[in-house]
Amino acid sequence: MKMGNEKHTAPLPTLRGIRRACANELYRAAKRLKTYIPADKMKQAEEVYVRRVVGNLIWIHEHRSDRKKLADWWETELSGEIATLWDVDPARLVSAFRDAFGG
Repeated sequence: MKMGNEKHTAPLPTLRGIRRACANELYRAAKRLKTYIPADKMKQAEEVYVRRVVGNLIWIHEHRSDRKKLADWWETELSGEIATLWDVDPARLVSAFRDAFGG
């Protein structure tokens, strides 16, 4: 017999799902930057992003419905590193990511 709240709990995402989501989010952000990002730089950014998401998976999963909080986390944890890797302005990257992500 199910308890009342169990139908609202989602399982943790798979590694494949995390990789795909990270790749899509970075692709959308890069597209909004209107700047060419080489494939190898995109791949490196994706690897960094996936590693950080896996490292903070429980917190991210708990806040999965709060896009603003997730975008804030991305800004503090990843934006600087990815901006340096892509050689773009961090403020533009954060703005593009928030626009693409919805946070």
